[in-house]
Amino acid sequence: MSAVTRSLEIQGVSKQYRLGRAQHDQMLRERLVEMIKRPFGGMKGTQSIWALRDVSFDADEGEVIGIIGRNGAGKSTLLKILSRITYPTSGEVRVNGRVASLLEVGTGFHDELTGRENIYLNGSILGMRKREVEERFDAMVDFSGVEQFIDTPIKHYSSGMRLRLGFAVAAHLEPDVLIVDEVLAVGDAGFQKKCIRAMEGLRNSGRTVLFVSHNLAAVENLCSRGIWIDAGRVRMDGAAKDVIASYMGSFAGERISGSDLSGTENRFGSGEIRYTRFEYLSPDGTPCAVVRSGDPLVLRLHYRAEKTIRDPSFGLRLFTQMGTLITQTGHLLHGIHIPKVEPGDGYIELEIDSLNLVPGQYPFSLWITGQSSKMVFDGDVRGSLEVEVADVYKSGRMLDGTQGVVYFPQRWRV
Repeated sequence: MSAVTRSLEIQGVSKQYRLGRAQHDQMLRERLVEMIKRPFGGMKGTQSIWALRDVSFDADEGEVIGIIGRNGAGKSTLLKILSRITYPTSGEVRVNGRVASLLEVGTGFHDELTGRENIYLNGSILGMRKREVEERFDAMVDFSGVEQFIDTPIKHYSSGMRLRLGFAVAAHLEPDVLIVDEVLAVGDAGFQKKCIRAMEGLRNSGRTVLFVSHNLAAVENLCSRGIWIDAGRVRMDGAAKDVIASYMGSFAGERISGSDLSGTENRFGSGEIRYTRFEYLSPDGTPCAVVRSGDPLVLRLHYRAEKTIRDPSFGLRLFTQMGTLITQTGHLLHGIHIPKVEPGDGYIELEIDSLNLVPGQYPFSLWITGQSSKMVFDGDVRGSLEVEVADVYKSGRMLDGTQGVVYFPQRWRV
């Protein structure tokens, strides 16, 4: 049995930035700007911030690792260290083989050179011979879709064109380690699918990919392993699905904007009973701050009754952003009768087995009426449901607004 080969070894890596002081890894241009701003020194304040603290993990050949975390958590700093764009304050990084990075649109490109010239330049930076680049040249240009402009200086390219060419070069020059930061945030759906297929091809050929993205569905679909970076430290390292679930759970209690309904204006009704707040819960009762297409969901509606209310009817209307009614529901449709509600606080729950909505934001309106609907106790109480992307068909093809508003559990046979 052959031993597992390590592509990356990261041991105790930390990165410190001193605010108000020039960094050793600053570019010359940045240092000149700093000198002009402070010609006589005058570096006041030496406050330090740690972008990374004691980060350690290994990566094997053929692993595709998704790195997730909030903005400012240290993900991009880690990738810059692995790409040797900056250096750690302490710790050690070992990289076996060639590394290609796509950390932002057009990384490593020279604006005055054409697309063709930049492909050869990037190949030489990776240590490839001219013949090796030529063998892959047509595939890279075809992937990028910029054939018509390949001999145009890339300063005239759009951001999407630069991104497509940058990813094509990074993936097709067959690095041992590919580092990608939010490549799926730019570009159309067709290009994103190309990127995913290319990264799958690298994985199958034994290359290592580090993939940073806020698209958790793409991370779950593409990556077998996930690493959650939080406040500069590794919070969790394990199976991608488990890491994503823990990360999503960390938002519980911070949201949800507008969940407190006690001060909501423009509602009508007599007010003997009012909605006070709502919660999104998973079926086991834990707070669910991120709701994805296809997930089960429990919507808990809290109320306060000032007196005994007989035969109340609780209901909900769900709309598109343009105000089209998607559905209207209430417990009476299910034959559930509530004889009375006593004074005080309480809640009622709506359980949804599968939220068959494409990603997007959906306003909803709540009401409480008497059973005959003539008496309105509380009406037009507004909230909003944010639905995140998910791989509902387990195919790697994500739903979006072009597929409509709702989707149906289904199968195709050929």
